[in-house]
Amino acid sequence: MNKKINVAALALVLAMGLTACGQGNAPANNTANTANNTATTNQAANTAAEGDKADGATETAEVKEMKGEELDKIEEDAKEKDKYLVIDVRSEDEYNEGHVKHAINMPIDEFESHISELEDMKDSDIVTICNSGKKSGEAAKMLVEKGFTKVHNAQGVKDFEYTTMSKVENVRGAEFQKLVDSDKYTVIDARDAKDFEKSTFEGAINVTPDEFDAKYAELPTDKPFAVFCNTGNRSYEIAEKLVEKNHEAINAIEGTKEYDGFNLK
Repeated sequence: MNKKINVAALALVLAMGLTACGQGNAPANNTANTANNTATTNQAANTAAEGDKADGATETAEVKEMKGEELDKIEEDAKEKDKYLVIDVRSEDEYNEGHVKHAINMPIDEFESHISELEDMKDSDIVTICNSGKKSGEAAKMLVEKGFTKVHNAQGVKDFEYTTMSKVENVRGAEFQKLVDSDKYTVIDARDAKDFEKSTFEGAINVTPDEFDAKYAELPTDKPFAVFCNTGNRSYEIAEKLVEKNHEAINAIEGTKEYDGFNLK
């Protein structure tokens, strides 16, 4: 009888011990689960924050002010100028009277309607310029609002004496192709003879800057001139020489190495 009671008591003690052990482990498991949930929540929050930061990258883009000295230096460097698109937002008449060397013209009154033409430049350096910086500042703000990420507003042409003020009209590659297609211009290919012989625009005349003086008398003068080359540098030299001789000359600031839409044959 006593033996049976002892066995029963022992069983009861063991059962109580197992129950106590089970209750003691519960808080540990709950703590671990809480820690894991907290870590997961924090990780998700960090990921969301990083995503928000990435999504807001365009929104935080700002117009950078550019001193005249800096733009002047860029425009005088044949390689550096290819990294920037300079847009003069003054009227066509003001632009034609003289503008920064390689600038194209997009008057402020119609600027917004032509922004779509710059879609390929959204992550490239774009510089806006006018007389005082006010109108160009407005244009620069429009670009930033449209998602352009590297926009600079340059010191105006009336506030800084730029080294080269030119009367050569500059256009981008697509616009130059339209001029050629119109058949209203005499096209000059300013590249080397080997490039000219390989492919060029139909009816184009090959004249390099070194040959200009010797070949000038042979050039037809019944139409204005449209000049192109590989990078826009040689063609600018030719166009400038033509303007100095009172001809209308348009330069393709994007040459054959920069614009692949030219219809060369």
